[in-house]
This record gives sequence, C-alpha cells and structure tokens, in this order.
Amino acid sequence: MAERVLMKGNEALAEAAIQAGCRNFFGYPITPQTELAAYMAKRMPKIGGTYLQAESEVAAINMVLGAASTGVRVMTSSSSPGISLKTEGISYMAGSDLPALIINVQRGGPGLGGIQPSQADYWQATRAPGHGDLHVLVFAPSSVQEMVDLVSHAYDTADKYRMPAMILADGMLGQMMEPVVIGQEEEKELPEKEWAANGHEFKRDHNIINSLYLQAQDLERLVKERFERYEVIKQNEAMCENYMVDDAEYVIVSYGATSRICKAAVREAREQGIKAGLIRPITLWPFPTEDIIKSIPNAKKYLCVEMSMGQMIDDVKLALNGARECDFFGHTGGIIPTPEEVLSEIKKMAGGEK
Repeated sequence: MAERVLMKGNEALAEAAIQAGCRNFFGYPITPQTELAAYMAKRMPKIGGTYLQAESEVAAINMVLGAASTGVRVMTSSSSPGISLKTEGISYMAGSDLPALIINVQRGGPGLGGIQPSQADYWQATRAPGHGDLHVLVFAPSSVQEMVDLVSHAYDTADKYRMPAMILADGMLGQMMEPVVIGQEEEKELPEKEWAANGHEFKRDHNIINSLYLQAQDLERLVKERFERYEVIKQNEAMCENYMVDDAEYVIVSYGATSRICKAAVREAREQGIKAGLIRPITLWPFPTEDIIKSIPNAKKYLCVEMSMGQMIDDVKLALNGARECDFFGHTGGIIPTPEEVLSEIKKMAGGEK
C-alpha cells in the first residue's frame, strides 16, 4: 500500500508523471516551476528515461512534438512567459492530433511580471493556447494531492482524444508542501497507439504526423472533425466540485489555490447564517457549464474570485446567460486574496456589509 509522503508541489507533479508512464521530459528553467525540471533531471536517468534541458522554450515544445509523434508519454513544464513561447508548438501538436502533457505553474504578468502566484493565464489556456481553431484539455488542481491525481487522468484523457492536455497550477501550489500519496513504482501499461510514427516493420503503411494541409477543403474537413470531438469532450469530460451548493443563495465560483481560500470563507459564512456555496471547476476546458446552470434555481447572486483582473468570470457569465448577476473579486500581480476579504464580499452580496 502506498504511503503518504511530504512533497513540494512541483516535485510531486514530476513524480506523478513518472508513475503515469512518462519517460521523456524536455524543458527550460523558469521560476516558480524550476524544481519540477530539476527533479526530472535527477530521476529520469535512474529509470531509463530521457531528460533534456533545451536551448529555449521553443526548442523544448518541438522536442515534445517529436516524442509525442512516436506515441510515448512526454511532458514539458514552464511558467507563464515560457508557455507563451511554447504556444506555436502547442498549436502544431493540436493540428497533428498529438497527446502530451504541458504544465504551467503560473506567475504574475504581463511580461516578465513577478514570480508570485497568479491565475492570469486563464484566457491563454482556455481561449488561445496557440494559433488557429483549437482547444487543449485544461485541468486546475487545488492541492498537491489533486495535482498528483490529475496528472495520470490528464495523460489518459489526452490519449483518449488525441490532443494536448495542460495542468494549470500556480506558484503557490508549485511551492507548497503537503502530504501526498503517489502510486506504487511499477511499469504502467499504456494504450496502443496505432497512429504513431514509431516504425512500421513492413507490417503496415507508414504513419504520417502532419498539420499542414494546402487544400482549404481538406483543412476545413479536419478542423470540423476535431470540433465534433470537442463537443463529445464537453459532454463527457467536464469536472467540478460542488461545496454546499444544494441550497446556496450566494454562490462563489473559484478554481485552483484560490478556491481553498473561498472554501474557508463559505464555511465561515454558513456559521454566520448566510447560505453560501462554492462551485470549483476542475476542468477549465471543458468548462463545467452544467454545474453552474443546475445551481441557478436557488441562487440569488454569484461571485467569481480569481487571482487576476477577472478572466474565468467570462465563462461564468456565459453559463448564467443573464439568469443571475455575477460580481467579481480578486487580486493580481501575485497578491493572494484572504478568507476575510472573500467573506466580506459574501456579506455584501447578502446585504450585511456596505
């Protein structure tokens, strides 16, 4: 039976990827995720894997593309400005229908910004992780244990739908130490990938990995087929935690590390007689729209709390479709909201504070 061990979030992500069958890591150091790459540099040679620090983020993501095309499980990690440099390669991977795992341990921006925690990459992850018509799977853990659990799930889902997956964490989760349970060290049985360019041994036709289609009709057909798959994903893969939502009159929507703060505020609000609840999206794409819709009948008002100037609130408002009002509260630049601040906003919604 697996034992609980105390691990830093970045290192737990790396070990979880190894346990999920990842044997190939290509990256470039950037705070606050550098410990993940350092852990991979130490572990990969011991297990017969490949670790390579590329000359740049652009080179790293293209190495990921090459490895993914052979059907192996591969990962890269970075932080906000580094992810921006990887978006061209992510688009190539989406256009080639290649599964891989990308970790973004967010920092403040725009530009070089700061190394403190942030959630200001929501739009990038869910709206524009690369050029063209595409989506990537986006998972938003709220604890070190959930980061561990979502790594394997992200790989499995990426393989299932042949598309890149991203874990959108932040500097607080990456640097936080918590007790976690990670699976036993054993060789994970990975699914067959008949599409992979990994040697045909004269037993089948060549597999070609490509994202270039010069005929407009061919490209439109493939993009439309991909979007039909995206609709299936929206129906089947959205994940969400509902906390005290059943009778909630004031619903907080928050994700990742910020949701932990909001959960404490919801508990305190309940103790003070305010019927508050929390909806915590675990997948940011696909967004758990149905969970928002189901909460509407009892709800009087919504509050979106983020470590940004307000990005996820767009998806919350789209889900509400004008049925209820949604306010915003957040900090940016690396400032973390406090439970007291969120509780004050809940009281304002309930008419108890001005």
